[in-house]
Amino acid sequence: MWIGISSLFPILGSIVADSYLGRFKTIIYSTCIYFLGVVMLCLSASVVPRHYRGGAYFVALYILAVGEGGHKPCVQTFAADQFDEETDEDKEVKSSFFNWWYLAIVFTAIVATLGIIYIQDDVSWVLSYGVLAVIIAAGLVLFLLGMQRYRYEDNLLVGASPLTMVAQVFVAAARKWRVKLGHRNDVVYYGDDECGSSGVDSKHKTLARTKQFRFLDKAMIVDEHDASSKMRNPWRLCSLNQVEEVKLVVRLIPVWLSCLMFHAVQSQLHTYFIKQGSTMIRSIGPKFRFPPASLQAVVGIMIVTTVLIYDIIIVPTARKVTGHPAGITVLQRIGVGLFLSIINMVVAALVEAKRVGVARDYNLMDNPKAIVPISVWWLLPQFIVTGLSDAFTVVGLQELFYDQMPDAMRSLGAAAYISILGVGSFLSSFIISLVETFSRNSGEPWLGNNLNRAHLDDFYWLLAGLSALFFGVYLWVANRFVYKRVVGVASNEV
Repeated sequence: MWIGISSLFPILGSIVADSYLGRFKTIIYSTCIYFLGVVMLCLSASVVPRHYRGGAYFVALYILAVGEGGHKPCVQTFAADQFDEETDEDKEVKSSFFNWWYLAIVFTAIVATLGIIYIQDDVSWVLSYGVLAVIIAAGLVLFLLGMQRYRYEDNLLVGASPLTMVAQVFVAAARKWRVKLGHRNDVVYYGDDECGSSGVDSKHKTLARTKQFRFLDKAMIVDEHDASSKMRNPWRLCSLNQVEEVKLVVRLIPVWLSCLMFHAVQSQLHTYFIKQGSTMIRSIGPKFRFPPASLQAVVGIMIVTTVLIYDIIIVPTARKVTGHPAGITVLQRIGVGLFLSIINMVVAALVEAKRVGVARDYNLMDNPKAIVPISVWWLLPQFIVTGLSDAFTVVGLQELFYDQMPDAMRSLGAAAYISILGVGSFLSSFIISLVETFSRNSGEPWLGNNLNRAHLDDFYWLLAGLSALFFGVYLWVANRFVYKRVVGVASNEV
C-alpha cells in the first residue's frame, strides 16, 4: 500500500516543476526535503522519547514521500535534457543514457540493500540513517557544483499547469463540435509570435499535424466567432502545436493502461515468491541457511547484466540491421518485457505445482510450517525472468514517457511512468482481494495461510492469462501508435 501511495506523489511534484519552479529548482528543494526526512528518521530512532517515536517515524516517512515526489520525476528528466536532440550523435547517446541510468539505480540499490541493512542489523539503526543523510547531502553538493555546465531546458508553461493546457484543447474542441473538418477554406491557428503554442517561452518545436484524434483538431480551427474577437480565448481557440501536444499525451494513455498488469506481476516478487522460498530447503553446506528474501538480489544482478549486454552488444548489432539509433524501437523493447512477464508467471506456476507435488508425496499438505524437501533453487528461473522483463520494460517506459511527451511536460511524463508502479501495486492488491473472496466462497481458498493447501499455482496461471490479455491490448495499441514528429524549430531569441 505504501509503495502504491508514494508512487503517486511524483504527479504533484511534476506539476510544480513544469508549471512553476522548473526541474532544476525542484530537484534542489525536493532533495532538501528528502534530507530533512532522513534526519527526522535518525532523530526518531535516537533522541525522540519512546512513546513519541512511532508518530515521529511516520511523519518522517511522509516527509520522505513529499521529497521523493519532487525528486523522482525531475532528476532523470533533467539529466536527459543535457543531450541535444538535434544531433544524431546525441540521439544515440541519449538512448544509451536510459540504460545506464537504470543500471546505476539498480546497482546502487543492491549496494545500499547489502550495506545499509548490515549496519541496521549488526551496528545501529541511527548510524544507518546518519550514513544515508551524509550521502544525500554529499550528492546535493556534487549536483550544485555543476550549475555552470548544465543545459537548462525547463521551458515552463506560462500561466497554466500542464493539466490546464490539456483541458483547454478538449473544451475548445467540445465548444466547436458543430465545426466540420476537411474544408479547403479551413483556417488553422498556428500560434502567437511572442510565445510557443502551449505558453512556452523562447525556443519551441513545431510538431507535424497528425490524423489521429481528429476531433481535437476542431480546437485549432478559426471560426466566425474567433475571427470577430479582438482577443483570443484560450478555452475556445488553441494552436496547432498545442493540439498536437495534447495528442501526444492522449496517445500515451493506452500504453500506460496496458502496462499496469506488468507491475501487478512484478509485485509478486516481494510477496508470494518469498513465501514460496520460505517453505523450501535454503541451506548451503551443513550450517549456513540464507533468508528467502535474499533471492531478490538475483533480480538486481540480472537487470545489471541484461542492461550491460543490451547496450554494449544487442543495440550496436541491431542498429546495423534496422538502422534505428536505438537498435529497436522503444515500443518493441517494452513489448519484449511484457511478453517475458507472461513467461514469468507460467514458469512460477509450473514450479509451484512441482513444490506442492513434493509436499503431497511427503504427506506435508497439512503441515504449513514444515520445510518441503525441494531446493529453493527451483525458484531461480522465475527470479531470472523477473529481472529480464524488468530490464526491458522499465527502461523502455522511462524512455517512451520522456521522449514522447511535450517538452514542457516531461516531468509529468516521468511521473506518469512512476505512477504505473503505484497503480500496478493497487491492481495486484485488488486482484488478490477478488481471488480470496471468490475462492473462499467456493470452499477452496486459493491464497490461504497454508501454502501447501492453497492454489498458488492457479493464481499464477490467472496472472499469466491476464498478462496475455493486457499484452494483446498493448500490441493493438503499439501497432497504431504514432511517434512524435518535429517539422521545424522556431526561436524567439534575438
